[in-house]
Order: sequence, then structure tokens, then C-alpha cells
Amino acid sequence: MHPEKILQLDPVVHAPVRLAILSILITVEGASFGYLKEATGSSDGNLSTHLTKLESSGYIRMKKTFVDRRPQTMCSITDKGKKAFLGHLERLEKIVAEQKKPKK
Repeated sequence: MHPEKILQLDPVVHAPVRLAILSILITVEGASFGYLKEATGSSDGNLSTHLTKLESSGYIRMKKTFVDRRPQTMCSITDKGKKAFLGHLERLEKIVAEQKKPKK
């Protein structure tokens, strides 16, 4: 396999926690910080760092509100995030398919 194929993977998407976040967000309208924390097994600080990276890349949108006087952060994937996530999956599938080809 050519190294440039692996280097085409988006490092923002490829990080395991960010990949998990995008995997969740692409299937729902939105998810709360608490739900994402539980689903990814992340600490508050770790999840916050990953969400900030995704938001600064334009892959997610975060909306902070109050529910019963308690702060709540809701996250949703953007069109740019959907495109990046689906492109990442496509590149991974190509890498896997190439590995399955018989070696000459």
C-alpha cells in the first residue's frame, strides 16, 4: 500500500473519540454533552477538547442553553462534518479493499 493513501485520512476525524462523536452525530439531529460523554467514555475535559477541535474545524455546531437552570450543551453535525466523515469512511474502505486484494 502506498503511504500517501493513509496520509489522506483526515486527522481531525481519525482520532478515536472524534470519530466516535461524528459516528453518533451523523445518525441523530443532536446529542447532549452528557450523552456524548457517556457514549464515548470520555472525561469532561477530554470530551470538551475533542468537541472544541471539531467545532473549530467546522465539523460540528455546539449550542449552549439552560434547562431547569442547569447549563446544557447540545451538539450537531454540520454539512461540512458530514462530508468529512463520509469521505473518511470512503478512504478507509478503499484502504481495506486494497489490503484484501491478492498479492502479486
